Amino acid sequence: MSRMLYRVSHLDALEAESVFILREVAAEFERPVLLFSGGKDSIVMLKLAEKAFTPARIPFPVMHVDTGHNFPEVLACRDRRVRELNVRLIVASVQDAIDAEMVREPADGMRNRIQTPVLLDAIGKHRFDALFGGARRDEEKARAKERVFSFRDDFGQWDPRNQRPELWALYNARIDPGESIRVFPLSNWTELDVWHYIAREHIELPSIYFAHDRKVVERDGMLYAINDFLPIRGGETPFVERVRYRTVGDASCTATVRSDADSITKVIDEVAATRITERGATRGDDRVSEASMEDRKREGYF
Repeated sequence: MSRMLYRVSHLDALEAESVFILREVAAEFERPVLLFSGGKDSIVMLKLAEKAFTPARIPFPVMHVDTGHNFPEVLACRDRRVRELNVRLIVASVQDAIDAEMVREPADGMRNRIQTPVLLDAIGKHRFDALFGGARRDEEKARAKERVFSFRDDFGQWDPRNQRPELWALYNARIDPGESIRVFPLSNWTELDVWHYIAREHIELPSIYFAHDRKVVERDGMLYAINDFLPIRGGETPFVERVRYRTVGDASCTATVRSDADSITKVIDEVAATRITERGATRGDDRVSEASMEDRKREGYF
């Protein structure tokens, strides 16, 4: 009798690990929440949560820290998924925080930096003790320093020296009142893994992830689409270019890339050939300094 071979594909292994992490957090923590912006990584994370708890509803809310500078296609996708899954959406509004004088509008118009106090305020208000984030280790060098369970103190701050050992699939969920854990179920995924999973699961994404014509300007070596939150500067001449977005953050600091990839298959081929991460290629706020992301994470950022 021939021996039967049982093999698990790479994507199946990643999916199983992420589902385990989601279930572990749901079992260990009292008030978890999933950070959901409507971008590709958070959409995949929400899909994994759906699989982890089906046929029951997802047992925690989702939260969007909303800068107010959003791409309408992304917000439409966010709201559609929330309705489909019948999950509670919490919106922590940066604009409301500005109006209440909790934070100040930055002079450069980029609101990513002032997301942090808004996030920390929402954590305290709702008493969240675990927050799922869609960060991956391959997207930025500061992300690579963080583990799956990222301990945050009672000020929401991250100190890489205080990270806990993670042996095999054993995660330390012990926290004191006021402390919290940031949890990254996609930690071991790459951008290419995410796109392969999107293809396999037939996951719907905002249309701006695929090639389309946009009016753009070249600024600091990147192509920014002209919109209400990113006006033309003196001396700039806009032009129409065939582009797509690799990541969809704040519209005031997220650039496009030249692309003809108008389907998932073409995007996968494009991502497989690229040698620069999506944040490195398209996020102007990460170019403030060499350690800009790490500095923000120490302050309490995602």
